[in-house]
Amino acid sequence: MVVETEHIPYRADAADEKPKAKRQSRWSAVVMNPLRRIFGHYLFSSLTRRILFLNLAALGVLMSGILYINQFRDGLIDARVESLMTQGEIIAGAIAASANVETNAILIDPDKLLELQAGESIVPSADRFDNLDFPINPERVAPILRRLISPTRTRARIYDPEANLLLDSRHLYAGGQVLRFELPPVEDDDDGFVQRLDRLVARIFRRRDLSIYTEQPGGSGTAYSEVMGALAGGRSRVVRVTEHGEMIVSVAVPIQRFRAVLGVLQLSTQGGDIDKIVQAERYAMMRVFLVAVIVNIILSLVLAGTIANPLRRLAAAAVRVRRSIKLREEIPDFSNRQDEIGNLSSALRDMTNSLYARIDAIESFAADVAHELKNPLTSLRSAVETLPLARNAETRKRLLDVIQHDVRRLDRLISDISDASRLDAELVREDAVSVDVAKLLRDLASILSQSVTNPSTELRLFTAKLSSGQRGYFVMGHELRIGQVITNLVQNAFSFVPDEGGRVDIRLAQTAYHVVVTIEDNGPGIQAETIEKIFQRFYTDRPGPDQFGRNSGLGLSISRQIIEAHGGTLTAENLTDPETGDIAGARFTVRLPRE
Repeated sequence: MVVETEHIPYRADAADEKPKAKRQSRWSAVVMNPLRRIFGHYLFSSLTRRILFLNLAALGVLMSGILYINQFRDGLIDARVESLMTQGEIIAGAIAASANVETNAILIDPDKLLELQAGESIVPSADRFDNLDFPINPERVAPILRRLISPTRTRARIYDPEANLLLDSRHLYAGGQVLRFELPPVEDDDDGFVQRLDRLVARIFRRRDLSIYTEQPGGSGTAYSEVMGALAGGRSRVVRVTEHGEMIVSVAVPIQRFRAVLGVLQLSTQGGDIDKIVQAERYAMMRVFLVAVIVNIILSLVLAGTIANPLRRLAAAAVRVRRSIKLREEIPDFSNRQDEIGNLSSALRDMTNSLYARIDAIESFAADVAHELKNPLTSLRSAVETLPLARNAETRKRLLDVIQHDVRRLDRLISDISDASRLDAELVREDAVSVDVAKLLRDLASILSQSVTNPSTELRLFTAKLSSGQRGYFVMGHELRIGQVITNLVQNAFSFVPDEGGRVDIRLAQTAYHVVVTIEDNGPGIQAETIEKIFQRFYTDRPGPDQFGRNSGLGLSISRQIIEAHGGTLTAENLTDPETGDIAGARFTVRLPRE
């Protein structure tokens, strides 16, 4: 035989990587896996993530609307405009009052001067005030403007009637004043996260309908619409933004004296004054928002913990129940919560207990079946082995009778076991219908009375009279199975009544909630210590040796199982003679819920 092998070359780096891979696997097992379990399964399970997302999403939408604060910003602009208008009117009135008239000047009309002839002269006009002028003297106005503007951060500019700049408060300085200029930083420091976030928010919510503010060369006011509007005699306002997005509010009021416009006063805010107020409000709201986020996260985790953790424990317990075959796992009890989780816990506990009870019943049933089948099989085997050794015909006949008896017993056991094993499945698959118990008992009594082998045995049926308003004896169930129970009980009573004067009575009545069927006989009754044992599987207690092996002991057990599946009860008791107090027979009572 030739064995082919594949040569694998040695790789030196593979051995070098093993310690590193081993360290990584150890780190993953010791540190990463517990963290992954804690944060991946405990704190941030699927349900926890959904709760956090929904709560934070609602909070985020609210915060977005707060950060927008458009109405707040518009209110600030309106308040600032009103303040500037009031301030402008005061300053314009002071400037107009300081304007002086030049009384030493003689005003001559040049056109009239050219029309004069030799030796003629001009007579001054009677209304000489029409020719007077009230110019704005920058030297007199500058101190007034400086005193009125200095306490504020407002920029003031004065224009003449031709929109030429006369004064700018930015270039007015008092004597001995130290001039300070802001220089750019030597090194550009990186802004923090909060500053970058604030600029991003400001850029997102910036108004797009505002024009860009630019300084005009030479100080001409013709480029400012508010200045030109004030030269026409009205008050004007304009909101602009700088190249950096800073908002500037500008107002212009006319400087008037005797309704004559002597010039225009323009007042404007510094770039970013309003934005700083809005920014301060944003910062305050962000702090409140961060506190709300922390509180929301904590409350969400607590809420998720009260929901997700119990569900996780219930799921883990259900998995353990599925995997554990021999052990009996306990489902966590949350029934004291009085909510859906508690209801789910109670339902799972009841289901698990029912499952364990069913498993125990199956195991017990299998053990009982094995035991009951073993007895006839042992007897049958002994008879078969002894048959060849029989010396006479009588012995062989007796052994053949034993064999036939055991075969019939096995056939009866197998039939009853098959019926008992498929009983639950049939009751679950079949739909319950309305059953007329009175009609069912009449039909069964007619059939069973004909099947009695002893003519002296009597079967009687008694039905209680219905009261007014009662339509009959109706229950919800399976008619064939209820009939099987009545048949088993009647045939069981037939087997106990005496040969002479035997009597079996079927009585039908009803209470407020149940239909009651009783089967009474005049047999020997039931021993007090075996009243409950007779309902156990394969239990039989019949007098006489000839009764051995004639019953499987499953009839009463199956009957109780059927009645309990219908929500009713099946009980047994002894009848007593009212005169002597002796046992006068047995009574089986079936109670079924009324329809």
